[in-house]
Amino acid sequence: MLTAIAYTMIIVFMALIMTKRLSAMVALILVPIVFGLLAGFGIELGPMMLEGIKKLAPTGVMLMFAILYFGIMIDAGLFDPAVRVILRLVGNDPTRIVIGTFVLATVVSLDGDGSTTYMITCAAMLPLYKRLGLSRLVLACVIMMAGGLMNVLPWGGPTARAASSLGVDVGQLFVPMILPMIVTGMWGIFVAGLLGRREKKRLGALVLQQAGTPADSAPAVTAGNPATARPRLLWFNFALTVALMALLIHGAIPLQVLFMVASAIALMVNYPNMQDQKERIAEHAGNIVPVVSLIFAAGIFVGILSGTKMVDAIAASVIAGLPNWLEPYLAVVTAVLSVPFTFFISNDAFYFGILPILAKAGAVHGITAAELGRASLIGQQVHLLSPLVASTYLLVGLAEVEFGDHQRFTLLWALSAAVVMLAACIIFGVIPVMGRT
Repeated sequence: MLTAIAYTMIIVFMALIMTKRLSAMVALILVPIVFGLLAGFGIELGPMMLEGIKKLAPTGVMLMFAILYFGIMIDAGLFDPAVRVILRLVGNDPTRIVIGTFVLATVVSLDGDGSTTYMITCAAMLPLYKRLGLSRLVLACVIMMAGGLMNVLPWGGPTARAASSLGVDVGQLFVPMILPMIVTGMWGIFVAGLLGRREKKRLGALVLQQAGTPADSAPAVTAGNPATARPRLLWFNFALTVALMALLIHGAIPLQVLFMVASAIALMVNYPNMQDQKERIAEHAGNIVPVVSLIFAAGIFVGILSGTKMVDAIAASVIAGLPNWLEPYLAVVTAVLSVPFTFFISNDAFYFGILPILAKAGAVHGITAAELGRASLIGQQVHLLSPLVASTYLLVGLAEVEFGDHQRFTLLWALSAAVVMLAACIIFGVIPVMGRT
């Protein structure tokens, strides 16, 4: 009974947000409550929801001050030089612009943090997309595809989780995945080029500069308001951002504290006048409130999904439903299952709760734990589209698109990346098609 309720809840939730019957925030709050009550849980839902909110509260704080910080940097004009360079490199060709977005997001994703990738790439590229009239759904799509690809890095999270749960060395999982990642990255560039050509056809000829305006003297892109621009503080803001990124990568100080302190310093130095500070905060409140509210709403969804054991019920039903004839193909089966599992439940639930069970079944057929672990990483190409991934709300907020629209636009492209990675893994022998016994 609980299993049926869990599946129905997920289907109803996805249908409501993708058809825009409910906003993501309302659906995340009300849908799990309704199905929690239908499952026979009453007043005990309260502590479950609070527990889920507590788990995501640090993420909400981090995103709040991260959006504020990068908003201040955009206002001050920190990214103007970088955007001017990008303008010169990509010219007025939408194809090159979209490909450049994917490459930039891939490079920034080397630090393994999706939120940082979204903030930096959107800060650099969104003004250009707006200026040219390019689709912001394309922007969100290629950034997410780059993030999904680089999420396989050992310091990205899923690989370390898989290695820990299976008791294998991280290198055993990751090193063989390098070639499939390269192939998938090339596919991402191809998709970016395809989307760029589609935009080029839609928009026709584009002109970046006003007639007679030299490229080097083009008006500021990110700091459109000269009243907020702080060109004299460019190097200070650059040094502050570099220090912030360095500390973020080092990991010695919690992200939440880093962005809170950095935001305070940025406000104080760039806008020492109290009224100016209030105006900057008010200006960015429109971006902050929707994202942070979604994070806390997701806490209710996660709390009920975990507290009612719906996650466990879904996992048990899938494993029990596997027919015996599929067991020799368990590596490929694991790769396929990783797509919906890492979409509908958390990475922790999949890698620590389900993967070890699949690995035990695979061992009977001579499939090693490392091979199952690599197969389990295929789903990361789609994972970031999940409504349970906090950073995705940051991406849609920064790109100024609706969550449901982003899912509909990106899902097939993300699935195509997963298929390409799976095919590459099989071709290169990273995972076996069949067991050895």
